Amino acid sequence: MARNKVGSHTFRPEIPVYIGNWASVAGKKEAEGPLGHGFDIRSMDTRFGEKTWEQAEKRMQQLALDRLLEKAQLKPRELDLVFSGDLLNQCIGSSFSLRNTGIPHLGLYGACSTMAQSLLLAAMAVGGGYADRVVAMTSSHFAGSERQYRFPLGYGGQRTPTAQWTVTGSGAALVTSQPGNISIESATIGTVTDLGITDAANMGAAMAPAAFQTIRTHLEDTHTTPNDYDLIVTGDLGTIGVEALMQLCREAGISIGGKLTDCGNLIFDPIAQDVHAGGSGCGCSAVVLCSELLGKLHSGKLKKLLFCGTGALLSPTSTQQSLPIPGICHAVCITSGR
Repeated sequence: MARNKVGSHTFRPEIPVYIGNWASVAGKKEAEGPLGHGFDIRSMDTRFGEKTWEQAEKRMQQLALDRLLEKAQLKPRELDLVFSGDLLNQCIGSSFSLRNTGIPHLGLYGACSTMAQSLLLAAMAVGGGYADRVVAMTSSHFAGSERQYRFPLGYGGQRTPTAQWTVTGSGAALVTSQPGNISIESATIGTVTDLGITDAANMGAAMAPAAFQTIRTHLEDTHTTPNDYDLIVTGDLGTIGVEALMQLCREAGISIGGKLTDCGNLIFDPIAQDVHAGGSGCGCSAVVLCSELLGKLHSGKLKKLLFCGTGALLSPTSTQQSLPIPGICHAVCITSGR
């Protein structure tokens, strides 16, 4: 019998699990946004000194990990494991960033839910007694994502009003058994949800049903209500997706008004920065979590946070074949001991 399972999709770590340190790296547009002051590393060079966008993404993960280790006063060999992934084909941003480091690595693909996915797997590894120090990390790059999923930037394609802006950034968090004031209380693993959305320029609508399913399941499994949380933060639904999620919650009789916000809506200024429906990408929720959100938990401004990473599980091939876009959402409950 699974000792740590709660309800149908949720688990609580067997031993206390903490988030000890975190680091964030952001590009120029992100640094100019409302959260720019809180990022550890901000670059005005969107290639981060590299020759290609893809190599820039590799460099962002290297910078995030290096800054995290610096903060934690650790050497790479002292890490037990890294869970990481990105949006590039075969997740080369993650594997290339860790090559020749000697750090055990498990690569992930959860699209824009990867930060939540890596965080909950890290909590499983530490909470189950398999590791003491695990890094959860991910990244995305606007130009690399545009080239892979849509059109090369030189094409000059017109973005639709429902389109979101892929964040150029990387976030990394150290999950550890060493006591601290931020802990992972529980996590809910999502299910792949597909309601037939085929518009690749409207990923918020595709991901909203998955976010609804996971939030509802988490509340049922843990016997909590939205009022038990200071904040419920979705990964990157953007303005369109948040509206859809709110509607689904209203229809189900779940009141999350005043509790819900979205990383894709927080990272950019919708008036001053032309991002249409908000931010997206693996790096979106990663840099917001590893700066603004964990910072507020550390200071005690937030006591209990439900971090819900959302991902659109499409590929260039599935889009070309006009297949619908499945969505996924994983929820991690993070609390402050202050």
